[in-house]
Amino acid sequence: MSRLPLLSIPLLLACQTKPGGGGTPTDSGSASDGGSASDGGVPSDGGGTAADGGTSSDGGTSSDGGTSSDGGTSSDGGTSSDGGTSSDGGGTDPTPTHVVRFIAMGDGGEGNTDQYLVADMVKHVCEAKADGLGAGCDFVLYLGDNFYDDGVDSVDDEQFETKFELPYAELDLPFWVVLGNHDYGELSLYWWKADYEVEYTDHSDKWTMPDKYYAFEAEHAAFFGLNTNEILLGWSDAEQAEWLQEQLDATSATWRVAFGHHPYKSNGAHGNAGEYEGYEWLPIANGATVESFMEDVVCDQVDLYLCGHDHNRQWLEPECGVELIVSGAAAKTTDLEGRGSPTYFEDDSIEGFVWIELADDQLTGEFYTRDGALDFTRSLTRAR
Repeated sequence: MSRLPLLSIPLLLACQTKPGGGGTPTDSGSASDGGSASDGGVPSDGGGTAADGGTSSDGGTSSDGGTSSDGGTSSDGGTSSDGGTSSDGGGTDPTPTHVVRFIAMGDGGEGNTDQYLVADMVKHVCEAKADGLGAGCDFVLYLGDNFYDDGVDSVDDEQFETKFELPYAELDLPFWVVLGNHDYGELSLYWWKADYEVEYTDHSDKWTMPDKYYAFEAEHAAFFGLNTNEILLGWSDAEQAEWLQEQLDATSATWRVAFGHHPYKSNGAHGNAGEYEGYEWLPIANGATVESFMEDVVCDQVDLYLCGHDHNRQWLEPECGVELIVSGAAAKTTDLEGRGSPTYFEDDSIEGFVWIELADDQLTGEFYTRDGALDFTRSLTRAR
């Protein structure tokens, strides 16, 4: 697969073809105390300074030249699990050749005040992150449940305006959108509702959903937008597995990022695939098909999987060679319930999102709240 310039983005719809052997990313990162930005980061409380040894307004230090980005602690006292050395520490690392930066967030389809607050902070972070390497954010991965509670009824449904265009009006970024269960209606079964969201791509300058599942490339990264609701229901799980395998086989991208709505592992109310809602005994509803899909196709072949569904923020410890992030707090929160999956960071107290940078073979992720606090950051180097 040839690589195209950032955001000219070819739509690799339906059939191409996984470089073998997905090795695992290495090195953990640090969390911050909500006061500092990482490498040109964001003032957390309306006045903190940016990177390179600067201090934040609440006294936190920046992570560039101040605190180590490996092996640090989260703001609630939790520690990252595998130590490592500082990713900066005053060294003379070469300037990255390829850089992709993006926001990932899901479950935003409310049109409520919190969705607007999160959108405003996304704008603030993206502006603050811009530097000599490029824009602070290149796009948003929008992780499903785009319209609560019952999806849309036509391509002209006013919810496209009230729950997407207006809340994100100040964000001059493309949104790469995937479908969640509520996009198929309250019962998650109304297949025709998804078609309206695909069609809306032709009616918006921002919304991008070229198909019910799809792929695109940006710089040195390949992205695979999954339709996990249809995987859950068994409608297209085998078809998507074949498609994704072909896409993975065909790409030569350095990073491979999958994004969908349902989690593989999560400590939220919905929980882990295979036992969603605690229904280990109930086929389909328990997400056994999602679990199988992840283990058959995603494990050891994708570097990062991003999802929503649970309305909180979690960075889980890697499973089967894949970094796992839940970022489903774009408009509301639900409680964590401790489903037994170890995490570097988790929070259910406030809405927010994750910012990701892929700079050559280095991944850095930062969790922000709607109020601008930097809760946690983690950096790792791709080992494959």
